[in-house]
Amino acid sequence: MSDQHDPAPYDALLLLSFGGPEGPDDVVPFLENVTRGRGIPRERLKEVGQHYFLFGGVSPINGQNRALLDALRADFAAAGLALPVYWGNRNWAPYLTDTLREMVRDGRRRIAVLTTSAYASYSGCRQYRENLADALAALEAEGLPVPRVDKLRHYFNHPGFVEPMTEGVLASLAELDESVRTGAHLVFTTHSIPDSAADTSGPVADHGPGGAYVRQHLDVARTIADAVREKTGTDHPWKLVYQSRSGAPHVPWLEPDVCDHLAELRAAGAPAAVMVPIGFVSDHMEVLYDLDTEATAKAAELELPVRRSATVGADPRFAAAVRDLVLERAAAERGTRPERCALGALGPSHDLCPVGCCPARAERPAAAGADSPYA
Repeated sequence: MSDQHDPAPYDALLLLSFGGPEGPDDVVPFLENVTRGRGIPRERLKEVGQHYFLFGGVSPINGQNRALLDALRADFAAAGLALPVYWGNRNWAPYLTDTLREMVRDGRRRIAVLTTSAYASYSGCRQYRENLADALAALEAEGLPVPRVDKLRHYFNHPGFVEPMTEGVLASLAELDESVRTGAHLVFTTHSIPDSAADTSGPVADHGPGGAYVRQHLDVARTIADAVREKTGTDHPWKLVYQSRSGAPHVPWLEPDVCDHLAELRAAGAPAAVMVPIGFVSDHMEVLYDLDTEATAKAAELELPVRRSATVGADPRFAAAVRDLVLERAAAERGTRPERCALGALGPSHDLCPVGCCPARAERPAAAGADSPYA
């Protein structure tokens, strides 16, 4: 096998995601998993679950992960990369611990991990690392072999992630009436998080207002806006905004909210807008409800023409990017210096999360980082 297609030392890839209900009876138990330890009453969870009940109690995320699994396996096979791909979730079946148990029983001992979160933050990175540590501890308690797990680097600026989104913006602009297309604003959206979590996102050197989380999103937004300008000859005004806020109202979260921003655009005379969900890998519930339902209804109320561009989902270019990330990390683990693809101004992210990266409020073990108890 050539070095270009050698996954060694890895013997498997794990797709690690959030999980979601697959029917009405799953909704409240799923939300109990998500909010465990926060003391939220079951009746309140039923209210929160209305978003899912509008879609038959089914989150699209599991189906989208199955599609991504198929795309990854097809891409790996076509490239001659003999690496099995498994799937585990944080909050619903297939659960992470069950998947890791299956993997070690299949003889997997060195596992590359891809999370369905492209950016640095506690909830998008370290919490997954904590989940990995919990699962490894469970295997250890059962007397099973404990595999080495390595989380692949943040891929927010990898061409295979950015370029499909750029094409999605171009397609959405083309759907707008020609009379409003040139003046359309680009509204880049991502999940809001508490200001305190944003400010401490990424390595310690990146901590400060917005931290790495905001900096990375701004870099992607600017990269896409620049690419759209090059393709169309039009410099569309743009802004990074937030959606899907939860939690206590007195706790500051990143703003402005997407619906508030659409109202501001209309008041300022903007003729149209394209919502660009750069913070999301696929069209899961936050995209389908918060953008396609709530924000789109707000735009209709404002009489503001709006379109929502596509996420990368199972795009073949994203699958190829994952292959690139695996082979890049494998080469680095073998002691070579691979080429690392990245667009924008920030360059490729770190392989190993350093101590102090995206800290939690309460100290907990986290795997796949410089502070991992599982080397």
